[in-house]
Amino acid sequence: MADPFDKALSDLEQALDANARRMTQIKRRIAVIRRQHSAGRSYREIVEATEGDLSVQLITEATQVLDEVGARVRRTEALALHGEGMTMEEIAEKFGVTRQRISALLRDAERDVSGNGRRPPSRTSDGGAAPRRP
Repeated sequence: MADPFDKALSDLEQALDANARRMTQIKRRIAVIRRQHSAGRSYREIVEATEGDLSVQLITEATQVLDEVGARVRRTEALALHGEGMTMEEIAEKFGVTRQRISALLRDAERDVSGNGRRPPSRTSDGGAAPRRP
């Protein structure tokens, strides 16, 4: 069986790479907005003439992807640590949460690993994992 924590780490790496591309796009967009606004265009004119994603859309996508993938890393890391003998109390102390929260993370991680109730992540246009919707 594949290592779920290692898979989650790989997915995190991919999400970080996709977010790095988004951040580059956002920085370019900031420069364009500033340049155009300095030239006398209103923000409304700038936004209405924009082709492609707005910065706010890229920021939202970046945070949603990181939240989803980060949560999976957290769950699978807790599962790996517990599987290697760490108690829920020890994991809770390391993660800075309660033992009850670790219990919930472990329960969710077991469900992820078993495939029960788990949907495959969709992909965004740049290849990053899109956030799952409840």
